[in-house]
Amino acid sequence: MDEPWAGGAYGDRGRCVLAPNPGIMTLDGTNTWVLREPGAERSVVVDPGPLDDAHLDAVAAAAGRVEYVVVTHHHIDHTEAARAFAERMGCGVRALDPELCWRSEPVTDGEVIDVSGMRAEVLTTPGHTADSISLLVPDDRALLTGDMVLGRGTTVIVHPDGDLGGYFASIERMRALVTDGLVDTLWPAHGPVLTDAAGVLDYYAVHRRERLAQVEAALTRLGLTPAHLPPDVAEHPTLPRQVVEVVYDDVDESLWGAAEWSVRAQLSYLARS
Repeated sequence: MDEPWAGGAYGDRGRCVLAPNPGIMTLDGTNTWVLREPGAERSVVVDPGPLDDAHLDAVAAAAGRVEYVVVTHHHIDHTEAARAFAERMGCGVRALDPELCWRSEPVTDGEVIDVSGMRAEVLTTPGHTADSISLLVPDDRALLTGDMVLGRGTTVIVHPDGDLGGYFASIERMRALVTDGLVDTLWPAHGPVLTDAAGVLDYYAVHRRERLAQVEAALTRLGLTPAHLPPDVAEHPTLPRQVVEVVYDDVDESLWGAAEWSVRAQLSYLARS
């Protein structure tokens, strides 16, 4: 059985405040990360999570004076409280998507957010969604992964916003940070901190390739081949569910809806390959 996850302090600059929104898709709940240089007054708050007063009180207590709220992507379990919390703390909201920003500019790939000496580099890492970002905290050799990497299991690629080609490229980009000695630990937006960054990212890449091969095999069983898939195959009214029933027959049916999102992304990828 998985050990309970309750957040806590990690590295010298990270503190996770766990939101009370557990569920099938959110695992233990949303991890709100507070990033602050040791001894500094000002911080960055990443993914404030749901509009829950007790949670936001706990985040405010951990954060002190907040320079920015940053959201890793647009899903509501990360963004619902972003503006309200920013208003409370007297700061702006930053994200890759300008529509999510408030009283602040969008983040850009390669930008270094520096707050009182706490440095976090923005990396665009699409795949789970088109607007997904990760944050490299080099002084802690840590990578905040948003929903691109989860503390348990693997992430969902939500077609059509999510994209499998982008996902593979982003996982490779994350893995290169490990190879270059910049990252040891992954700080996800759901589930526990992962101390074997290399092993987890390798598993993610292999697992998704294996699933893709299973989708191809399922298509063969259904009398189809990737070479003959139409460009709009992901929108087919019945084929994605047929593939789910073959590929995910070992998964609880309560998760088949999420699996179908991923299958649609896989079919789209195969049709373009």
